[in-house]
Amino acid sequence: MKKYNFLTVILLGITLIGCGDKNKGENSLFNIDDTAFPAHFTQKEAISIGILNPKSKEIDSIAYFVNDKKVGSTKAAEKFKFELKDQKLGYQYLKAVVYFGSDSSDATKRIELVSDIQPKLLKYKVVNTYAHDKKSFTEGFEFYNDTLYESTGQEGASFIKKYDYKTGKIFKQIDLDQQYFGEGITFINGKLFQLTYKNKKGFIYNAKTLKLEKTFDYEKDIEGWGMTNDGKYIYQTDGTEKIWKVDPSTQKMIDYINVYSGESKIKAVNEIEWIDGKIYSNVWFKDAIAVVNPTSGAVEGILDMSGLRKFMTDITKDDVLNGIAYNPKTKTIFVTGKNWSKMFEITVSE
Repeated sequence: MKKYNFLTVILLGITLIGCGDKNKGENSLFNIDDTAFPAHFTQKEAISIGILNPKSKEIDSIAYFVNDKKVGSTKAAEKFKFELKDQKLGYQYLKAVVYFGSDSSDATKRIELVSDIQPKLLKYKVVNTYAHDKKSFTEGFEFYNDTLYESTGQEGASFIKKYDYKTGKIFKQIDLDQQYFGEGITFINGKLFQLTYKNKKGFIYNAKTLKLEKTFDYEKDIEGWGMTNDGKYIYQTDGTEKIWKVDPSTQKMIDYINVYSGESKIKAVNEIEWIDGKIYSNVWFKDAIAVVNPTSGAVEGILDMSGLRKFMTDITKDDVLNGIAYNPKTKTIFVTGKNWSKMFEITVSE
């Protein structure tokens, strides 16, 4: 347990999230009986849902829902057992529609589903160090055809550049209009996608020419942060614990995961990179990278990157770690930060 708490501090520096909603529902006829509920549930557990009937109504049947999806029903006031293995990490909303006589009434309850995986502390080795433009407020970082691309933020200073990471030579640079704060980028299907911070707008460029082909509006009222892809879908972050799954052909958000390290919700997930079937994630203002299972949202590994700061004497605590780019040719990872003067090529091991 001491090891787990140590890793949580590295990644979060916050206390654990509190237990699920223990307040009784507003319904005065029936309530979901939570007296035997633990503070948190995990995906390996099943939940037994029963109903409190303080006014002794004669119950005909009960229909049970999880996140508004019907999962089963019982006769009279029988309890209902539901396996949690296929549910997302995060808050789950239980509802029981109780039928009695010719009437019905709802009882609701919120529970929290957390990860039962203890993250591994991963090791890294710096194999090369390169200069990085200290004026770059790094937001997106990605290799495409063995060439490094970087997007930066700040209104009036946002751009995408294609450059030689060894020499710093810029092959091409696209400057955004001053109204836009550039964010994450990713290459998929011959296109370069880019997010903006609070403008709720994204851009799609031709991957070869970097010519702007299309703009799109966010489907939901969220901020744009990091971006990556698995070859079929785009994944993007919004500054919360969510990582959204997006259809690149329609830009529609089709699913999401919530990122958890054990019982702790990981908020402010930032720049992300798809590496060997996992999502490597920067966490805003943390010198750490979380390795996230893209199906469950569970943090499986943690990289403590705080040691990189000793190689730079010209950055402050506000110059945060942000930028993860995997080079499939060398099978190494490049990391940097906002206004960092260096970028580091690393290998990772357990």
